[in-house]
Amino acid sequence: MTAGTLEGRIFQTGFVRRHGGKMRITIIEPEDGEEDEIMIRCRHLDKRLLKLIYAIKAGEEKITALQDGNYFQVAPEEIYYFEAVDNKVFLYLEKEVYETKRKLYELEQIFQGTDFFRASKSCIVNLAKVKSLSPAFNGRFEAFMRNGERVMISRQYVSALKEKLGL
Repeated sequence: MTAGTLEGRIFQTGFVRRHGGKMRITIIEPEDGEEDEIMIRCRHLDKRLLKLIYAIKAGEEKITALQDGNYFQVAPEEIYYFEAVDNKVFLYLEKEVYETKRKLYELEQIFQGTDFFRASKSCIVNLAKVKSLSPAFNGRFEAFMRNGERVMISRQYVSALKEKLGL
């Protein structure tokens, strides 16, 4: 990356390899009163760029969660998984559990294209928090989470998991 100024604004530019070619990344600091803006100009919008776009969108989305009568804002990167139990949805962090009023299908839409993956009818897993995966009985997989918990991945979601992981 190189840095400099452009019309009095700080900027950085650099290149990353993409499809055998290069893609330029330019970061320009907006002027006072201007909105932050991300503009992507490309010949081919591939899965990697889509994942980046969805990650940026999801990164802004904090989940309102309830614990002991108090409301909290939880960043997606802190969440290990969501689980629906008795018509309630819980989100699990490294050591804490919160409840959210959102439904699993809403969370699935919010985090579409990110590391969150529908693992069963009642669970969405953050693959970034998975330590390892292991085949289990009846075609299912077991996800060993970085916090020591285990989450089962239903056999009907295993093929989508393999595709997402490039297996």
